[in-house]
Amino acid sequence: MSFDLDLTKTLGEAGIACRIEAGEGLTVLFGPSGAGKTSILNMVAGLIEPDAGHVRVGGETLFEAAAGIDVPAAERRAGYVFQEPRLFPHLRVRANLLYGRRSEGGLDVDETIAMLGIAPLLDRWPRTLSGGEARRVAIGRALLSNPRFLLLDEPLSSLDRARREEIMALIERLRDTAGLPILMVTHDRDEAARLGTRIVEI
Repeated sequence: MSFDLDLTKTLGEAGIACRIEAGEGLTVLFGPSGAGKTSILNMVAGLIEPDAGHVRVGGETLFEAAAGIDVPAAERRAGYVFQEPRLFPHLRVRANLLYGRRSEGGLDVDETIAMLGIAPLLDRWPRTLSGGEARRVAIGRALLSNPRFLLLDEPLSSLDRARREEIMALIERLRDTAGLPILMVTHDRDEAARLGTRIVEI
């Protein structure tokens, strides 16, 4: 599985242009805030339509301007973990995890819960979770949707040192064992160096 991205987009007065060919593992989009990194994730996910270019993941074309191909976001099977966990406040952790789960194929629910270390959280409400706990639940929900690839937008932001280390170790485990191509955004050079199979500066 790999990413093949050739994207051009004008947003307001800012222009975004990137060309990325990346194989298996975790590809980091690294650069300062406002450089367009999150917009690139959104174009890959199908939430923003590029002006030109293409998005291919694992050899499948999800977007190609010249051919008029634009696979709807819901059909791209992106496991997207946003900067904020975006858990549903009216659902307990277990229901949040299972929301949008595809039953065919994919990861086993109990194994995923064990890997994330969130079994004690299943009956809790999102408002009672720490930042690191909420982030782990958000990653679990993305994994259980049986994604073809993962998009991680600043997954370590707003966490204290201990929680950052916890989530970094989890991302390393996903990178090494999940078998999914991962595209991650960060503006932290140390995070990029530790987690990235390859780093693309934006």
